[in-house]
Amino acid sequence: MLIVLGGLPGAGKTTIAREIAALVPCAYLRIDTIEQALRSSGVPAGGVGPAGYVAAYALARSNLSLGQSVLADCVNPLPVTREAWRAVAADAASRIVEVEIVCSDTAEHRRRVEQRSIDVPGLVPPTWEAVQRHDYAPWSTPHLVVDSAVLGAREAAQLILSHARDRD
Repeated sequence: MLIVLGGLPGAGKTTIAREIAALVPCAYLRIDTIEQALRSSGVPAGGVGPAGYVAAYALARSNLSLGQSVLADCVNPLPVTREAWRAVAADAASRIVEVEIVCSDTAEHRRRVEQRSIDVPGLVPPTWEAVQRHDYAPWSTPHLVVDSAVLGAREAAQLILSHARDRD
């Protein structure tokens, strides 16, 4: 199974992803980590482009083909990125669970962005203004929406896994 968590920076994706990873064995792919590794290897900050996502798609595909579940933690901002994840699942004959993590409390979302502790060495977090300007298209396909302002991380993880089991 491929679980893809998408949503704006600071919405709670990584916190929820860690809870899911603690509950089920899976390969955990975090785009922030992949992109920062690319920058650390000498790729200019503006030059990463889609490379982080392309690397994650390849890693997800190879893990799925081995029968491993995969959890992807990414903004997943555009229809093209969302379709690419669906293609990865189809290529591996795996189920996909698409989840959009939102934070409906704007003040809380802003607080999270501005007070975010960075656990990826070298990663520069986005500012609140950058998050607000992020190119993020509304979803047009069926997906689960989880509001991290309403549910705690453990509750959200359990909801996502329950949703995944219901789709079996």
